[in-house]
Amino acid sequence: MRTYVDSVIAAVEDKNPGETEFLQAVREVYPCLAAVVDARPEYRRAKILERMAEPERVIIFRVPWVDDAGEVHINRGFRVQMNSAIGPYKGGLRFHPTVYLGLLKFLAFEQVFKNALTTLPIGGAKGGSDFDPKHRSAGEVRRFCQSFMTELYRHIGQFTDVPAGDIGVGAREIGCLFGQYKRITNQFSGVLTGKGLEWGGSAIRPEATGYGAVYFAQEMLATRRDSLEGKTCLVSGSGNVAQFTVEKLIEVGARPVTLSDSGGFIHDPDGIDREKLDWVMELKNVRRGRIRQYAEQFRGSRFVPAAPGDSNPLWSIPADCAFPSATQNEINGKDAANLISSGVAVVTEGANMPTTPEGAELFIASGILYGPGKAANAGGVAVSCLEMAQDSEHLQWSREQVDERLRSIMSSIHSKVSAVAAEYGQPGNYVLGANIAGFLRVATAMLAEDVL
Repeated sequence: MRTYVDSVIAAVEDKNPGETEFLQAVREVYPCLAAVVDARPEYRRAKILERMAEPERVIIFRVPWVDDAGEVHINRGFRVQMNSAIGPYKGGLRFHPTVYLGLLKFLAFEQVFKNALTTLPIGGAKGGSDFDPKHRSAGEVRRFCQSFMTELYRHIGQFTDVPAGDIGVGAREIGCLFGQYKRITNQFSGVLTGKGLEWGGSAIRPEATGYGAVYFAQEMLATRRDSLEGKTCLVSGSGNVAQFTVEKLIEVGARPVTLSDSGGFIHDPDGIDREKLDWVMELKNVRRGRIRQYAEQFRGSRFVPAAPGDSNPLWSIPADCAFPSATQNEINGKDAANLISSGVAVVTEGANMPTTPEGAELFIASGILYGPGKAANAGGVAVSCLEMAQDSEHLQWSREQVDERLRSIMSSIHSKVSAVAAEYGQPGNYVLGANIAGFLRVATAMLAEDVL
């Protein structure tokens, strides 16, 4: 049966040349499913694997906009609607120069499994543009978002596709996008999540991915009767996920010591406390500065500039836990080996696929607690779905209510993933458990609906 899975992967490779990240994601997931397909031949007959690797719909469109100097620019916009078997499409919008179709197909493919693991009724999608909001004025961002939504609005809806934010799409961008959708449709509906708390958003939504990653790490450690208290933690990135991962780590008594951006990373051996984190949030969210400024502000910390090489020195710092929270493929095989040799016993992915296949194999083989992104960072989309529920009810739940639901969802994800891994003969292999558990939920719905 593994030959069948290999043949499906080969067919996907032939059909999607050059889409590196998407092909990497398929190669990571599908081998885990060989035993499942072997036990359930109806999945093979219905071509479930083949169908799950093919988006239900891809929308590509031009986005013309005018800068402050009056010059016209043309960017490319995308929405990859991957799978709607268990609910309306759900997934973020990413504005970054690296955005292209293959990257978004990878993110949408991962989103299908992640959303299924939440147990909530949401399918998977992803979208965005190669527009770079950095160093653009508020007016330029607004005009771009309005142009982007002028095309996208016809493809989304409260019961069709509900986008959220991602890299480059924060509260400012969501506000502009939502305002244009409302203006065009004359509807105030829950068509976007990540909205401001004052106008339809949910408490805990900005914090959810980072908080959820920490909750998942706690669940993994609890299986070994351990906790995060007193643990030294490496965190990469300095955006939304990294910031709130650090915030929750501080709250539970851990000691986060690193943050990073594209320019390099800072290491603060004394630990990033609440005061320092508040300064970082102001730096990154308001002043839109660079993380190197942290080392200029706080004595005892150091800044290490990014440099070409076969490993990132951030992952060589002795620590107990690592929370990669920046972007895909930031931990390669050598980085993984360095983390293991430096004493890291827990790796919890806040970003999407931040570990290369070589790195993931090392983590699994070493027996450390390794939480893959599709399970560990599902808190963000989980609270997005809770925001959808609040929008439908025209109610707003308290911060405590949402946080309690988030904790419960992350605990349920851990329990399900752990149980499935044990059922298939690899207890503690959260990668295998997450891939199989997510697949089973989507595949069951696809067979039940019986729509090709």
